[in-house]
Amino acid sequence: MKFQPERLEGVNAIQASTATQLTVNQQVWTTSVMVPWQGEIVAFPCARAEDLQVSHFEGLLALQPEVVIVGTGTRHQFVSPRLSHPLLTRHIGVESMDTAAACRTYNILVGEGRRAVAVLLLD
Repeated sequence: MKFQPERLEGVNAIQASTATQLTVNQQVWTTSVMVPWQGEIVAFPCARAEDLQVSHFEGLLALQPEVVIVGTGTRHQFVSPRLSHPLLTRHIGVESMDTAAACRTYNILVGEGRRAVAVLLLD
């Protein structure tokens, strides 16, 4: 599914998403990925929501986001507040949804100038 035709200037944008791949800034990814609103897109070391750990969320603190969107694959799974606690205690919002919805939400947020980070898991 294609999300938007062009890249927003200076902002990472997600162009497309399927169950097995993502296109971010015209680059195709076939692994889970972390997409900050600006800066380097990197492979994320977790493929399933069940495997998420506190350390995954602690690692996002250095980016100083306003909100973290977690795409949990083809089906929505809630992220335990225990895992996202390092972010929540610093008033950083954490939302989980299926990966396609997370891609759309991320693009809307960064299009509004928000400091959003997407953690997108691929099944």
